[in-house]
Amino acid sequence: MKSYFARIFGSSPVTPLQHHIEEVVRCVEILPELFRASAEGDLALMESTQQKIVDHEHEADRLKKEIRAHLPHNLLMPWDRRDFLELLRAQDRIANKGKDIAGIILGRRMQWPPSLMEETLLFLDRAIEAARQAMYSVRELDELVETGFRGSEMETVERLLDKLDDIEAETDRMQVELRARLFEIERELFPVDVMFHYQIIESIGTLADRAQQTGSRFQILLAS
Repeated sequence: MKSYFARIFGSSPVTPLQHHIEEVVRCVEILPELFRASAEGDLALMESTQQKIVDHEHEADRLKKEIRAHLPHNLLMPWDRRDFLELLRAQDRIANKGKDIAGIILGRRMQWPPSLMEETLLFLDRAIEAARQAMYSVRELDELVETGFRGSEMETVERLLDKLDDIEAETDRMQVELRARLFEIERELFPVDVMFHYQIIESIGTLADRAQQTGSRFQILLAS
């Protein structure tokens, strides 16, 4: 039987929220392709790949604005409206960071050091996995509404969020190791390039941080 919340929810904003985070993840999933093009010095591929990232970020931004514009103030929801909008904002910041990373790589015409590629892609893949983990959690929101935020569905979401925390902690370790590897070869690179390489590494770590922040906002939403 559907819960009281599910029966009174009416026009739900949950599906648009889920579509938004799916677009956010599509945006950041393109980043490894950009890094490979950068390592190969393929400027044409870098430009086309960066444009794909920008297009997905713009679509995520459009969805965000639509949700904000059409979310009624008087819609009866099982959570605080402000918490819902803060979750939306947290999701959007993941895509923003992906676009920022792509913009620096293309704007600087960066050639990522081939000797760092394997470790960089592993690091980047874990940061993207953190974003996916946040998406998996948000995908459960409609089921949580159906079950009244309890039972096995709530346990599933808690496991997803715990895994997100574990992934983010792993990216912290990987970031330290990658910075150490860059330090070993930085004398072989132009000093100004080194500064931006460190910035990109930090930004990949921030990507994972923002995914974890999305998970934290999701937990706040569930507790409201």
